[in-house]
Amino acid sequence: MIDDIKMDAESRMSKSIDSLKDEMAKVRTGRAHPSLLDHVNVESYGSMVPLSQVANIGIEDSRTLTITPWERTMVQVIEKAIMTSDLGLNPNSAGTVIRVPMPALTEERRKDLVKVVKGEAENSRVAIRNIRRDANSSLKTLQKDKDISEDDERRGQDEIQKLTDQYIKSIDEILANKEHDLMEI
Repeated sequence: MIDDIKMDAESRMSKSIDSLKDEMAKVRTGRAHPSLLDHVNVESYGSMVPLSQVANIGIEDSRTLTITPWERTMVQVIEKAIMTSDLGLNPNSAGTVIRVPMPALTEERRKDLVKVVKGEAENSRVAIRNIRRDANSSLKTLQKDKDISEDDERRGQDEIQKLTDQYIKSIDEILANKEHDLMEI
């Protein structure tokens, strides 16, 4: 029973870390990376689909993304989708290839992005702590129902705390790396 609670908590915590990584990937650092366009959707055959399903996204150099649509008719649709996204990018098309230059970030914008990233990290820490609280309350319930002893409950709580510390440390490392990327010129 304790192992089930621990495994559930660990899987939920790892999902929180994955979610944080996804959010961090959306914050652009001024460097070109295909994941910047992951949440851009385009209309194709009457339905909205992710850009990666209608085009190949590559990196030309450190500040330029290249998008090669699989169908020539998608060039204008993709350009419009990128322009209307919240990324603030201006694509340029040359025939069938769309180039998306990454504008350099100002110091003020970098600091704003660091605040956003710190907020995301704090949200993930809160999620991890909530998972810990849920696991500990499950352990308390088991102990009240006399399914486990007090010693087992204490041991379970210690294991959950170690897991929590491990995942919080992971969040701090992800945050430090992203901050370094953002402040690097």
